[in-house]
Amino acid sequence: MAQQVVKIGYAGPITGPVAQIGKDGENGVRLAIDEANAGNIKIGGQAVRFELESQDDMGDPKTATTVAQKLVDDGVVGVVGHLNSGATLPASKIYSDAGVPEVSPASTNSQYTRQGFRTAYRVIGDDHDVVRVLVGYVLEKMKAKRIAIVDDRSAYGQSFADDVVEQLKAKNITPVDRQYVTTQTIDFRGVLTALKSRNPDVLIYAGVDAQAGPMRKQMVGLGMGKTMIAGCAIETEKFIDLAGGPANAEGNISSESGFALDAMPKGKEFTDRFAKYGKPVLYSPYAYDATWALIKAMQAANSVKRAEVQTALRKVSFDGVTGKISFDEKGDLQIARVTIFKVKDGKWKGVESVAVTK
Repeated sequence: MAQQVVKIGYAGPITGPVAQIGKDGENGVRLAIDEANAGNIKIGGQAVRFELESQDDMGDPKTATTVAQKLVDDGVVGVVGHLNSGATLPASKIYSDAGVPEVSPASTNSQYTRQGFRTAYRVIGDDHDVVRVLVGYVLEKMKAKRIAIVDDRSAYGQSFADDVVEQLKAKNITPVDRQYVTTQTIDFRGVLTALKSRNPDVLIYAGVDAQAGPMRKQMVGLGMGKTMIAGCAIETEKFIDLAGGPANAEGNISSESGFALDAMPKGKEFTDRFAKYGKPVLYSPYAYDATWALIKAMQAANSVKRAEVQTALRKVSFDGVTGKISFDEKGDLQIARVTIFKVKDGKWKGVESVAVTK
């Protein structure tokens, strides 16, 4: 019997400053597809062979829309992606118009699943959950009283920082300062000098590891070593390297939806199977689960028609690498987790995990 080729798309930053995260996600999809093909899956009574169609959106909103349209035109049944919210939000409209289910492994902007698009899903929590846990940790565990906020003006950064302000306001706390950079900023000394005069205990940074690392190094150089950075999704080796090494990175905090890899229900098994690509960087387990969510929806629908797969995704429920994968009416996880990471003895370690029910 001839195999039916079923295309699954992936979109993320495969080049540029966060390419290591984009490639990591792509490899998570590859692993899922390889395993699915080894299982000789049949859909609609016909053997299928899944193929990955990967596109580089460079983390750029405009490129993301071009990439999304290409994936739609090339006939993908579903898409795993995009990674950063700035790319996911504009691309999501294109997938919605075309009826292509999109499962993001990494985009946490709350607005993504609140646009009314029936095609939008994610296997990770949203910023509101992450911010709530992060702010609670900064105030209760770090005992911070003076908090400064910096964001990179991206869709993700602005939304995250705004949410931090709201969460602090709810606790009757006003930030000592709020500053802005861009996604291309490499010299943070002007902003940091202004912040230094405010003497913050913690600097909450809404941006990526590629900038948080150099920012930390420059903070130490300016005598701000005691002001800790608290961010989101910066718990990478790259942050430690760019910060100037373990000594500079020690004590800094990162919040992330989900578990630490070694605490994921199937984290060790995944790490062993993923070894042919190297060590997981950040989002490969989520991209793996997102891919399986699409495949299981095809199996449940017994169809590879986009509309039927999209409908079946609402009923998908399975134990993934990252935890239980099942979606609510918005396309969010029924139960999300947030983990706080801290650099201890030169390495990122999960120090607290909180379940967030919807």
